Amino acid sequence: MTRFDAATESERLALYADAAAAHRARSSDVMTVDVDPDSDVTDGGEVPPWIQLAGTEVVMDCTDEELDRLKELLGEFPEFRIDELVTPEEAEGTNAVVTARSDANRVAGFIERAFREVYGLDPTYKAWVTAV
Repeated sequence: MTRFDAATESERLALYADAAAAHRARSSDVMTVDVDPDSDVTDGGEVPPWIQLAGTEVVMDCTDEELDRLKELLGEFPEFRIDELVTPEEAEGTNAVVTARSDANRVAGFIERAFREVYGLDPTYKAWVTAV
């Protein structure tokens, strides 16, 4: 991979697909996508947590409202399903583990839509792939 950030939807989709393919080709432990905190494009001004890909699992932290939106989004991705929900007592949210048995482009589309629809990001957010 030669680029690690993107700020338009088409660039982000290509970045996520390339990173997912590299993650799988390298058999790395995890691919992590972070939102640039300087993007200033979130509802409420908070930067959402990262989204990680670990093999065939997408891992993300969600508030109760975000988890409801994640479940709605999964209705459009029938090959993806929630495998595990963990809500530690000391945390305010839930860690969702979603099995994503699909190609890199479909995973990229899911990650993009999760940032936009689950976390409520503006279309101009900037993302970084910080681990592959």
